[in-house]
Amino acid sequence: MSNFKTIEKEKVVAERLNGQFAMIGFIAALGAYLTTGQIIPGIV
Repeated sequence: MSNFKTIEKEKVVAERLNGQFAMIGFIAALGAYLTTGQIIPGIV
């Protein structure tokens, strides 16, 4: 008998989307820093 754990497809899709949105957020933060010189534009 083999005991394989299966991963639900919904969890795989959710984790992939989470990672993609995190990468988009990182690129947006980097772009904001490069254009304004502030980590959070508008806040001193």
